[in-house]
Amino acid sequence: MLNKIDIEHIKSIALEAGEAVMEIYEKDFEVGYKEDKSPLTEADTRSNEIICSELEKLYPNIPILSEENKEIPYEERKEWEHYWCIDPIDGTKEFIKKNGEFTINIALIHKETPVLGVVYAPALRELYYAKKGEGAYKIMMNEKNLKNAQKLPIENSTLNIKNSTLKIVASKSHLNQETQEFIDNLTSNIQHSTFVSKGSSLKLLMVAEGSADIYPRLAPTMEWDTAAADAIVREAGKMTYRYDPTFNIENSTSNAPLVYNKKELLNPWFVVQ
Repeated sequence: MLNKIDIEHIKSIALEAGEAVMEIYEKDFEVGYKEDKSPLTEADTRSNEIICSELEKLYPNIPILSEENKEIPYEERKEWEHYWCIDPIDGTKEFIKKNGEFTINIALIHKETPVLGVVYAPALRELYYAKKGEGAYKIMMNEKNLKNAQKLPIENSTLNIKNSTLKIVASKSHLNQETQEFIDNLTSNIQHSTFVSKGSSLKLLMVAEGSADIYPRLAPTMEWDTAAADAIVREAGKMTYRYDPTFNIENSTSNAPLVYNKKELLNPWFVVQ
């Protein structure tokens, strides 16, 4: 199935959704709230309509799981070999704040593993993409032209707590006590560490591109929040690992990767490195 997917199509869909989102972003818009009290804007709905409609036209036999669509029972989902995992706008809070740190996320999942991902940050004009076996890339865009794609990681970044410096990225809107304690413990024996807070799936992408060494997320996220960026992380030679009390920072191969299409779509705590 993967070899039948043209990633150029998926990039084009993300760019089209991004244009529609920016039209709303640049004007006054109303903010509603879903049953779980999370914010919802016209941009979330419009982006979702564009992405789902285009994917259904191009790949009618691949089911779609989206944050903004009706919930699909696990009894149906568990039979899926492949499916699209969509977050029309990841970082709606950042969208509302108009700080630019929100993304459009489209992932293809094979069973429990993300194998293709496209993430577009329309306000920042940054496009990231990856397809299993073909590498991960970033394109910086200007008003008219696409510049050359940069292969990820752009910067060399290897996590070793014995190093004298460590670059950490964490959530801008969800930095809780557990995450702060993890960071404090991690840096207790580090001579120099830098900390950056960032919105949406951009945090995973900072690890993928090498501008951060580690991203701990000891707080709730959903599968669609991470799937597309996780595909890019993995193809860049990094990994998104489940966190548990035995989590080993220095021996990452002993940690279990994040998996998808679980009965419960809530992600466990995780660390990207």
